[in-house]
Amino acid sequence: MKVLLLKDPKEDDCGQDPYVRELGLYGLEATLIPVLSFEFLCLPGLSEKLSHPEGYGGLIFTSPRAVEAVERCLQKDTKAEVWKRSLKEKWNAKSVYVVGHATASLVNRIGLHTEGETCGNAEKLAEYICSSK
Repeated sequence: MKVLLLKDPKEDDCGQDPYVRELGLYGLEATLIPVLSFEFLCLPGLSEKLSHPEGYGGLIFTSPRAVEAVERCLQKDTKAEVWKRSLKEKWNAKSVYVVGHATASLVNRIGLHTEGETCGNAEKLAEYICSSK
């Protein structure tokens, strides 16, 4: 039997989408069709804001895409060097919140220390942020 999966393909450690692999174990032939596209629209504005941590009380990362946007900003021009030399430390002096463990691990990879990863959703993270202030 054929199955149509309406999602982006994601590779696991075996180099295959986990849904395709799992369905295949049950004799099902899965076809993936991406249904959404995504484009970062405001990276220059984000990059400018990341350059001025003194103007903000902290950061809130709500998804892996948010981390990807910051990573893209850090790859531009000399931003990576400035990030390592001073900006990362200035942002780490502030609160950096994340909505879950997956996002936390990506934020940690760019050198920031996180809070709130056990919350799991936006509502609980908002409660956590409000209760910690």
